[in-house]
Amino acid sequence: MQNRQEIIENIRKIASECNRPSLFEEDPIAFPRHFASLMNDNKATLKDVEIAAVIAAHLAWGRRNMIVRDIASAMDEMGWMPYRYVMEGKYRNGPESLHRTVRWSEFAMICSNLKRFYSEEETLEKLSPEEFRTRIYGQKEDKNCANKKIHMLRRWMVRRDGIVDLGLWKSISPKDLIIPLDVHVHQTALALGITERKSTDIRTALEITSFLKECFPEDPCLGDFALFAYPVAEQMKNRKKK
Repeated sequence: MQNRQEIIENIRKIASECNRPSLFEEDPIAFPRHFASLMNDNKATLKDVEIAAVIAAHLAWGRRNMIVRDIASAMDEMGWMPYRYVMEGKYRNGPESLHRTVRWSEFAMICSNLKRFYSEEETLEKLSPEEFRTRIYGQKEDKNCANKKIHMLRRWMVRRDGIVDLGLWKSISPKDLIIPLDVHVHQTALALGITERKSTDIRTALEITSFLKECFPEDPCLGDFALFAYPVAEQMKNRKKK
C-alpha cells in the first residue's frame, strides 16, 4: 500500500502526463472545444459553447465511442448551430433513444429550459450546481447528489491552463471546483485510501476534492485526469519493473 506522499507524487506525475489534448480528441469535451475554436473568427459564441457542453455532459456516461457518436447525433440535429437551434424552439421531441436511456424528449426539455434561460440571461456561468440541476437539466433538487455531469461541465468551462479545458468562465476560481465523481474515479479513490466512503454522493466528492487540494492547492480538478488514468498508469509501471 502506498503512503500518502507517494500517492500525492504519483497523482501529480500522472496528471501532468494525461493533461494532453491528444488524449481527448475522441471525448465529450471535443464538442464544446470545437465551438470554442470558432469563437476567434466569430463563427460561434459563448452560448454555442455552453449549449454544446450542456448536451455533451448530459450524455457522457457509458462507452466513450457511443457517447461521442450520440453527442454528434445531437449536434447534427442542431445543424451544428446550438444557440440558433435552441432559440428557434423547434426541437426533436419523441420517445426514441438519443443515448442509452436518454430520449429525444429529454433533449427537447433541456433545449426548452435553455431557451427560457437565454431569453433572460447571457451566460450559464452564474448558475450554481444546484441551479444547473433544476433549471437546465430539469431534475429534482437533491442535496446529496454528486452531480458528476455538472461538475465535469464546470471543470471544462473554468479550468484555465489552456491545455484540455476551455477556461471561458472567469468569475469562478478553479480552486473552488469539485471533482466530477463517477464510479471509476470513486473506485480509484477507494483503492488508494483517499476515501473510505462507499456512496458516490456529494460528501464523497468533497472528501476526494479536499485530498486533491493537497496535490494542487489552486486547481484540485487537475487531479481528475490522474484519478481517471491512475489504474492504467500503475499497471504500465508494474510491467516495466518485471
